[in-house]
Amino acid sequence: MVRILSVSYDESLLKTRHLMLEQCGYEVVSALGFTDALKHCTSNHAFDLFVLGHSIPTHDKQELVRAFRATQDTAVLALKRPGEDLASIGADFQAEPSDPAGMLELVARIVQSRATAA
Repeated sequence: MVRILSVSYDESLLKTRHLMLEQCGYEVVSALGFTDALKHCTSNHAFDLFVLGHSIPTHDKQELVRAFRATQDTAVLALKRPGEDLASIGADFQAEPSDPAGMLELVARIVQSRATAA
């Protein structure tokens, strides 16, 4: 089963994203805040995808991407605020959370492409 680590600084958004991803058949681990995310990414549990919520400040997203890259070989999807450019933080993919169906479609494409490459 595909394991996703979903990170947010907003608990209600985190719960909503968790349910959406879970309903698509993914195993979801949710992390609320920077410290919780670091704890999960440095654990012995492997993840297939990291999803960073748009509520996370850009600097913290960049730090989390660095931590993820140091511990796991996993794709990173960063959700962005309208007009925000996250190219410099090192995420593999970007999406706006205002389109949940589009985000779920992108997650499916990422997971499929990684499974095909493995």
